[in-house]
Amino acid sequence: MSEPSLSRRVFLAGTSLVALVPAGIALPRRAWASAKVGEAAPTFSLNATTGKAVSLADQRGKIVVLEWTNHECPYVRKHYESGNMQSIQKEAVGQGVVWLTVISSAPGTQGHVSASQADELTTTRKAGPTAVLFDPTGTVGKAYGATNTPHMYVVDKAGMLMYAGAIDDRPTSRKSDVPGAHNYVRAALQSVAAGQPVKTPVTRAYGCTVKYA
Repeated sequence: MSEPSLSRRVFLAGTSLVALVPAGIALPRRAWASAKVGEAAPTFSLNATTGKAVSLADQRGKIVVLEWTNHECPYVRKHYESGNMQSIQKEAVGQGVVWLTVISSAPGTQGHVSASQADELTTTRKAGPTAVLFDPTGTVGKAYGATNTPHMYVVDKAGMLMYAGAIDDRPTSRKSDVPGAHNYVRAALQSVAAGQPVKTPVTRAYGCTVKYA
């Protein structure tokens, strides 16, 4: 049987999230406990490219965006090569949002990079996250149910998970689809900042599967 096309192989994530699991524990996806949008976001502390730990708890009082990424994934490249991801990052950070880009690719898998390589990607792509964090064991990614790159989350000032899913409503790797897309993350940020309910709080993420250990 021939290898399926990229578009057929792309995994469309379900709407359920998973609760925090102990560090170093690799659980089958069906064994992950369920967490929900509207509940407290799983807490975590991960090392950034600076070597310093960044804790979600320390961001209380600020809106937080979590962006799961893999720079080699064509769906991630779509949003960076078009400038779409950078545009949202800089817009959000300029409004006081904390933007944390998370890499859960295990060592030796696609998307895994060193701290210097991650910083170089940030510079060359003119990206604007608050920090790039490493999750090599996949513990935090599994805690959030991150299945794809990109997979996006918005946490409000009280630490509640308010949005989870796709960056937009065009599940393709075509850069030409960016201008006409409805950006779920931007819409969620606007609603959360205004103290209003997120109209579409959960969507199906699209992209490459996260390369967990």
